Amino acid sequence: MLKEERLDAIVALVDQKRVIKVNDIVDRLGVSDMTVRRDLTELEEAGRLKRVHGGSQTLNVYRPEELSHADKQIINKSEKKEIAQKALKLIQEDETIYLGPGTTIELLAEIMNFENLRVVTNCLPVFQTLRQKKGNIKVYLLGGEMRELTKAFFGEITNKALQDMHFHRAFFSSNAVKGNEIMTATIEEGQTQAIALDNSVNRYLLIDSSKVEKEDFYTYYNLSDVTAVVMNQDDYDMYQKVEKEVQVIV
Repeated sequence: MLKEERLDAIVALVDQKRVIKVNDIVDRLGVSDMTVRRDLTELEEAGRLKRVHGGSQTLNVYRPEELSHADKQIINKSEKKEIAQKALKLIQEDETIYLGPGTTIELLAEIMNFENLRVVTNCLPVFQTLRQKKGNIKVYLLGGEMRELTKAFFGEITNKALQDMHFHRAFFSSNAVKGNEIMTATIEEGQTQAIALDNSVNRYLLIDSSKVEKEDFYTYYNLSDVTAVVMNQDDYDMYQKVEKEVQVIV
């Protein structure tokens, strides 16, 4: 691998992971520890990333365009599975719950097996997964306009239906969390999520640690109004930044 290719690969890894250790870069690229440290210094001086203790941090806090649904299914999948397992323990039989869009929520739907549960969702993949489940999981798909990028329904039809529904628990995700703000890519999807959350007794945000300290276009809810955030454990204890605003389950 040429040096310029290696530098570009390092920046791509850092942007993907948000924060990454030197050892992880060494393992991914198959180069020496000394080479990686020298490259990180050069990249920091060029303003392409920020050095932190033991590794580096992305400067790309606001991604120029939203990732596709297919990309989101691949990125940080093991972390998302960990989060889904933790969230599963929060659901009880005989409840009515809301599941929002997002690949972490889809993984939660895959492992849900209950004798009696009512689920409302505006996410097509969540609906398709749950309707194949055995047992008595009654699942309702909210209609409306579907955004192809997220496979989620939104808009006036969706919102009117949600306004008359009430939930024991709501599970949702986001593209970014910074300070007390929970953010997503569009106003319309954010507004739909906010209605469901306002109508739920308990609200759980499911995010992997790469979403922390990121930004997106529209703030649709506050961390301080959430019951708890369910996160994966990582080497940088990113949950501590969220813990300043709300309870975190790790």
